[in-house]
Amino acid sequence: MLKSISKTFLLIPVVFLLGSCWELEQEVLDGVTPEDVANSNNPALIDVLKASAYSRIVGSWGGHNSIWSIYEVSSDEMAIPQKGADWEDGGLWLRMHRHTWQPSDEAFNNSWAYCYTAIGEINNLIVSYRDVEALTAELRVLRALIYSWLIDSFGNVPIVTEDDLEGNPSNNTRQEVFDFIERSVLENVDLLPKSDTKTTLNYYSAHAILAKLYLNAQVYTGTARWADAKAAADVVISGPYSLSANFFSNFSTRNGGSTENILTLPYDENNAQGFNLVQMTLHYLSQNTYNLQEQPWNGYASLEEFYNSFDDNDVRKNSFIVGPQFAADGTRLNDISAEANDPDGPPLTFTPEINMLAPNAFRQAGARVGKFEFASGAASSLNNDYPLFRLADMYLTKAEAAFRLGQTSEALTALNMVRTRSGMPAFTTVTLDTIFEERGREMFAEASRRTDQIRFGKWNQPWWEKGQSQPFRALFPIPLQQINANPNLTQNPGY
Repeated sequence: MLKSISKTFLLIPVVFLLGSCWELEQEVLDGVTPEDVANSNNPALIDVLKASAYSRIVGSWGGHNSIWSIYEVSSDEMAIPQKGADWEDGGLWLRMHRHTWQPSDEAFNNSWAYCYTAIGEINNLIVSYRDVEALTAELRVLRALIYSWLIDSFGNVPIVTEDDLEGNPSNNTRQEVFDFIERSVLENVDLLPKSDTKTTLNYYSAHAILAKLYLNAQVYTGTARWADAKAAADVVISGPYSLSANFFSNFSTRNGGSTENILTLPYDENNAQGFNLVQMTLHYLSQNTYNLQEQPWNGYASLEEFYNSFDDNDVRKNSFIVGPQFAADGTRLNDISAEANDPDGPPLTFTPEINMLAPNAFRQAGARVGKFEFASGAASSLNNDYPLFRLADMYLTKAEAAFRLGQTSEALTALNMVRTRSGMPAFTTVTLDTIFEERGREMFAEASRRTDQIRFGKWNQPWWEKGQSQPFRALFPIPLQQINANPNLTQNPGY
């Protein structure tokens, strides 16, 4: 039987353990030894074992108060306006937007626990099945993926492996974490399959981890790795993927057939819950538009300036929901609780302009996030698979790396592969700002913008309802709850 995760990493209180989304068939696991797995001709046995690790990263990635939330709301893409008492939340999301967050803010601890819970599960599996090469290779690369989120978010985090299951670990440097991620992938990538396995790691998604790691190497370590980023992206581009002719097919309900998505989190309203965007962004009355099973929360909205960065002819502008809103039968929706000073009055109308961040944002203010399909009758947890890696991102990675290497022609070709798919004319010249802006339009709502802003030197700049940021805020704080639980942890500078 798999060992209990509760002993693997003492920083994680039991209360933070994330419920498994794929239910393991426990009778299959009982009594299974490493020898049984190694000698079995049934690959499904390994699939059952590794499902427990993958279920941890499906978890709450796409839910509210999650790692997705802190990436999006801290960027210039999105905000959660406070509407009276609604979304006050102790000021958490106002601080997140204004870059005045505190180490005690709950979302940081949720994100930390999410990552280390998954790492603990992986370490347990490696200990139990250390000699099953195919399984442990994939698990080590999966662990590297999780550390790619930790190095980006928190920087100097503890490296905890199957050999460090007890005690209170101390911080590693960001360079050490970088080296660990790189080594974990390089030592195991050739043992991964080259088939198109979208919901589990393969040879190409492992190279996508490397491509993004090298793309941000200068931020993480002080040393640029542009050539390595370009080479890793080229490996992925050479794989069994192609850009989908229909951009939105990559985000539709039951989008498992996308030719573009490389690695996805396979959400399912019954068996793999946790992707709650439909609840997080839509107005309360939008329940009537989509015949939703539950009433939405009227929270997340895009910033007007970001919305306006999309040309009206760009098909990706349909990633936003704006304008008059209607019930499923075509009747106009009326918000009888709309503010008296809202110029749109009771008829429900999503306006790109948000009148204020707090304390009295209009209930209808803000373009809503519509990039992922909200199917009629959807539950609070969507059936859309969430893409962690897409081919378009690899083309953009190649474009940026090539440009920074002085290879302008290659950069332009890769950039236009993505741009022209959206119905926009090809660029004839390219600059870093061109690449940054195109990344924003392509990767909206995919937890990319914060990292891009930092890498392009735009993170500290002011934007709507946010002043100049302090440079240390390029890293999130080590959660205070973890500092209090582990005396060996050191807080990031500035906090």
